[in-house]
Amino acid sequence: MLRNVSPGGESQLALVRRARRMDRILVETYPDAHCELDFRDPLELLVATILSAQCTDKRVNTVTPTLFAKYPTAEDYAGADRAEMEGIIRPTGFFRAKTNSIIGMAQALCERHGGEVPGKLKDLVALPGVGRKTANVVLGNAFGVPGITVDTHFQRLTHRFGWTSETDPVKIEHVVAALIPKRDWTMMSHRLIWHGRRVCHARKPACGVCPLAALCPSYGVGPVDPVQAAKLVRPGPFS
Repeated sequence: MLRNVSPGGESQLALVRRARRMDRILVETYPDAHCELDFRDPLELLVATILSAQCTDKRVNTVTPTLFAKYPTAEDYAGADRAEMEGIIRPTGFFRAKTNSIIGMAQALCERHGGEVPGKLKDLVALPGVGRKTANVVLGNAFGVPGITVDTHFQRLTHRFGWTSETDPVKIEHVVAALIPKRDWTMMSHRLIWHGRRVCHARKPACGVCPLAALCPSYGVGPVDPVQAAKLVRPGPFS
């Protein structure tokens, strides 16, 4: 069993209580937090999440309307002309690798699942180009199955919050799962990601206007003057 060691040396009980207080504050701060990728069904979300690697959600959302119209089913993706798909998704970057992933994923869906996206983690991560993060995004947002999405924002914030010092995404996921009730995993992930995109930036967090300042051991990493900090706050949508 993975044992978390709080960077601040606090007990597990104290850490759980602080983490849950922080999440409650984020509930109030981001009541409309949600997945910022546009989708209508599990297949669209799966494709969009694959495209979002090393790309902003905003840019993905400019590409997917054309892509989704061209390839409405897994069978369409599986039989797609590679050059044509590459041309559509080129703006998202790494378009050749992403084309390989999407076509391979779709072929596996057709061969193993009748062209339907499965609703279980073990089946999703067995698909080409689908890792645990992508699988949790699909499970949480398309199937209503609680999941924790450890992206770069999530990892950065769990370190700054002193929730964990782990660097492996799977270990971070397991540590945070022990801090936050399972029913809240999906929305908690959105809230942390939103906060990372809007306030707790990688280079210069807006500490002076952060609603979590009193509970955050990293307070002061960024400007604490409210006027200076306010200038750093960014509206969405983001990467």
